[in-house]
Amino acid sequence: MSVGELAGLLVAVFWAVLVTLLAVVLVRLSKVLKEATVLVSAVTEQAVPLLVDAGTAVRSANEQLERVDEITANVQDAAANANALSSTVAATIGGPLVKVAAFSYGVRKAVARQQGAAALPEQAADRDALARLVRAEVRAATAPRSGGLIARVRRAVRG
Repeated sequence: MSVGELAGLLVAVFWAVLVTLLAVVLVRLSKVLKEATVLVSAVTEQAVPLLVDAGTAVRSANEQLERVDEITANVQDAAANANALSSTVAATIGGPLVKVAAFSYGVRKAVARQQGAAALPEQAADRDALARLVRAEVRAATAPRSGGLIARVRRAVRG
């Protein structure tokens, strides 16, 4: 055997080993690809129902949020109406009530003068309450009136 034939034999053996190794790698790669395909199929089969359920849950949550928005708007309207009603009641009943309190105080003071008793209320809390009532009546009497009851209700509703 000559050197050229020996070199050719070595190259042929090298190529045979290389092709064998590549064949083993390709077989293993094909197994990995088959397993990946099976895995992707399984994930797809399980993911699609999960996505459908998630979409249903999101739609349901959106419906519930819309209901909560409606309830919030209704509560806000009710609160505005209650505020307007309380303002109206306070304006309607508060003025005459202060006048009655001031009148009764004046009567008590006049009776006390006739009997020779002290002119001021006996307790500090009564004096403070009376002072608050008188201040409120003065503020109500000096406040500018524009439009009457309907205007006050509108202002109360607007906040």
